[in-house]
Amino acid sequence: METNELQQQIFAYLKENIPPHLSLVDELCDLLDLGADSVYRRMRGEKPITLSELKRICEHYHLSIDQLLRLQNESVLFQAPGMIEVPKKFIHYLEGMLGQFTYFNSFKTKEIRYLSKDAPFWYFYLFPELAAFKTFFWSKTINNYPELSNKLFSLKEYPFEDCFAVGQEILKLHAKIDCIELWNLESIHSTINQIAYYRDSGNFKSQEDYDAVINSFQHMLDHLQLQAEKGVKFMPGDTEVSYKAPIQFYINELILGSNTILLTLDSKRVSMVTYSVFNYLITTDERFWNKSTSTFNTLLSRSTIISQTGEKDRNRFFNTLRNKVNALRMPI
Repeated sequence: METNELQQQIFAYLKENIPPHLSLVDELCDLLDLGADSVYRRMRGEKPITLSELKRICEHYHLSIDQLLRLQNESVLFQAPGMIEVPKKFIHYLEGMLGQFTYFNSFKTKEIRYLSKDAPFWYFYLFPELAAFKTFFWSKTINNYPELSNKLFSLKEYPFEDCFAVGQEILKLHAKIDCIELWNLESIHSTINQIAYYRDSGNFKSQEDYDAVINSFQHMLDHLQLQAEKGVKFMPGDTEVSYKAPIQFYINELILGSNTILLTLDSKRVSMVTYSVFNYLITTDERFWNKSTSTFNTLLSRSTIISQTGEKDRNRFFNTLRNKVNALRMPI
């Protein structure tokens, strides 16, 4: 392939993978400190792009040379938000995810496919009590925030109202995106284990706090079942006039995969895989997306849809989950 033809393909790839409302020429003028004419000459292949310019492009758009040159190897470049330093407060992590969903919604056509080993974290922000517990647990037990050392969970002392508010905004943006979710009977086990661990280790301040978290957990399951029944996403308390994007809800009782999000954003493909509990590795490598989507679709073909149809299977699935949560109820 001629060098100028390869260079034209590089810029065509970039144009396909930025939001449609952005001008690639304007972005490259700022990024490369060039005039529009100089950028156009590089895009047409008339002026060779320098290695320094290529490096800036790759760093800015989080791309690998392999991706741009379409080299056939098994290397995949991932972004890893949170790798350099852990946010000083959990709300900063939530604000980062809010920014991601704002970006997703900047595209005209958008769809999420979610392979759920654990329940998607944003659902824990449907109701305030469970949201407060999960925020406290992640902050204290996973991130080791020193201000929570030797502290007990209390809704009065740690309501995390700011985190709940951001979580609600994430949910509202998530509700605008078409979604296919694949769950398993074990998708809530990690949260059940976290509640049981805090109970057994004396980390709940009162019985009232403990009971409120379990009740809130049940409310979350009730809401998810109602969404599956209606086949659309909405916020608690919304009426049909407020219903948003459709959701297809599948269950697979045999396979437990990893938490994986596969996004279609117009012509752009994005894959997200969890690491370090609640962080996501992110890649725009289409080969990875294609491979992951093929596996997702294979699992889907061997799963049961319980949204809108399949009332018997839907009730059995959610009743099983509710029974697991109810088994937590006891004096602490």
